[in-house]
Amino acid sequence: MTVELVFTRRFSMGHRLIAGTSEKCAIPHGHNEYVKVTLRPQEPKRLDGHQNMVLPFADAKTRWHNFIDNSLDHALQLSEADPLLAWFQEHEPERTSRIVVTPGDPTTEIMAALLFAKLSAILAAQGGLLRVYEIELQETPTNTVKLGGDPTHYLPYTNRPPHLCWWNRPDMSISDLPVLRS
Repeated sequence: MTVELVFTRRFSMGHRLIAGTSEKCAIPHGHNEYVKVTLRPQEPKRLDGHQNMVLPFADAKTRWHNFIDNSLDHALQLSEADPLLAWFQEHEPERTSRIVVTPGDPTTEIMAALLFAKLSAILAAQGGLLRVYEIELQETPTNTVKLGGDPTHYLPYTNRPPHLCWWNRPDMSISDLPVLRS
């Protein structure tokens, strides 16, 4: 038995899926999603009888919630192969910082794996006291993806070294597009 810290956050997003057969999902549309994460201590041990917590909640969740609220909320999720991405880069480059770029279609399954990897990187940068045990990403009230284990087993191969992929960095990035300075 172990202590688990569980946090839920809501965000709004837009996306479209171009690789599948659903014409309905090929049109840009949005969802109000909930991401629920379950964290466990890297090394479970007895509470200390003084502070009695693995890590204060604020320390455990602040960077993650900032990522959800300031990077992911109201972002557009597009495949790196989506022609809309090139359109934004050419016609509205200032908006590309609000586009989540995914390897392949931005399905709930791939987003769960990417978010699992991102939170793992954030926790490692915070000293590694906690690890992601499970992530649930609810796309609609009737469709949820639950992911546990090692997210790299689910992520597609890319031609980039893993440390260069946005989902493996503990920063607030949501793509590997060049950052435009104004």
